[in-house]
Amino acid sequence: MNALGLDSLGAELKRVRSIKDIGRVCAVEGNLLRVRGLNNVARIGDLLEVRLHDDKRVTGEVIQLHSGDITMLPDSAPDGISIGDRVARLDQIGIAPANSWVGRIIDPYGKPLDGKPLLRGPEVRPLKNAPPPPAARRALGDRLETGMAVFNTMLPIVKGQRIGLFAGSGVGKSSLMGQFAKHMTGDIAVIALIGERGRELREFVEHVLGPEGMARSIVIAATSDQSPLVRRRCALAAMTVAEHFRDQGKHVIFMADSITRFAEAHREVAVASGEMPALRGYPPSTSHMIMSLCERAGPGLEGQGDITGIFSVLVAGSDMDEPIADILRGVLDGHVVLDRKIAERGRYPAVDLLRSVSRSLPHCATQPENATISEARRLLGAYEQSSTMIRAGLYSAGSDPVLDVAINAWPELDAYLGDGNSPSIETAFAKLTLLLRRSGARI
Repeated sequence: MNALGLDSLGAELKRVRSIKDIGRVCAVEGNLLRVRGLNNVARIGDLLEVRLHDDKRVTGEVIQLHSGDITMLPDSAPDGISIGDRVARLDQIGIAPANSWVGRIIDPYGKPLDGKPLLRGPEVRPLKNAPPPPAARRALGDRLETGMAVFNTMLPIVKGQRIGLFAGSGVGKSSLMGQFAKHMTGDIAVIALIGERGRELREFVEHVLGPEGMARSIVIAATSDQSPLVRRRCALAAMTVAEHFRDQGKHVIFMADSITRFAEAHREVAVASGEMPALRGYPPSTSHMIMSLCERAGPGLEGQGDITGIFSVLVAGSDMDEPIADILRGVLDGHVVLDRKIAERGRYPAVDLLRSVSRSLPHCATQPENATISEARRLLGAYEQSSTMIRAGLYSAGSDPVLDVAINAWPELDAYLGDGNSPSIETAFAKLTLLLRRSGARI
């Protein structure tokens, strides 16, 4: 066994406790349990385990502390629990990532989901770390290759940037994230699948990521049938794993699908803890929870690596002003809108360029590249404004010189936005420049 394996084995042995703190269930209030006997040792966030009379076990988390007892939110319905059942404190707030986790599928507690043994790392890291000090963080880095023309040119992503993918369900969001995991320049990808349907986990790993993407990825999953505690923990655990590799100087691509389900899970836990809903049903702590998670991504300190963050957001009915979308738009370094109408006509990725923004521009591109991007956006905007009139046959050629060029350029520009086989940034810009010139654009 190598030194890393010995360190992991030693860490496992250190966590073995001969004595456990034990309490007793003293009340069942709805879905909450009151536990007596642990109030002097339990902490908010501690894991507890209830052993039932038939030797079945129910786990949960401490969400309230009182002078005489504590309140526990179980992971499942409290069916079968009775007064006096034993409750053991498991004492696992954090997670212990290890380099050997690359290529594996795990749950938010660091346990394997792929049926293979998994050793934890030597250091337990807290789930809610503070982000690097803002005055000491490095600036955003160089532009990243993504394998897709639109992100190599008009919506660039740079090292340490944080972007949001805003889309409804079934618009190609997961496929786009798989493309990033496989082709974006980086050392490792950490992917949090929060509240996904159970059947989609294997499909995402085998067909979307594939062996190529999985070889450098860690997938942390909590399916939709699991408790809000587990779903909320999924995003926090994944970010903690990303920080483990960032501190080693690596460039980490962090992806969370989706922040909306993370916020919904937090809402359930917060309301159970006694917090009142305020913003369209979300408690006030939702904003802070989301912002704290996003701020942990980005450039590290000198000597550390970077976490490039991609956060997906489910927007019902394309409502970009719903609370979660609004919070994320304000804290991220860009947003990408995926449009259902574009997906329905068969163009993937279904990026609505005119509603999408990368805040790494104009600094990450040269002056000629920025001119090319501006011209492409101008032509797409001109076509979009008059699209109804054009399709109805009401526009007469020659009435508007800019619109004439936009009509000539639109078929090729639209196909270009769906190009998922862009070999390099330079090649993508050369192709876009040639396309515009062929259509009569002045660049």
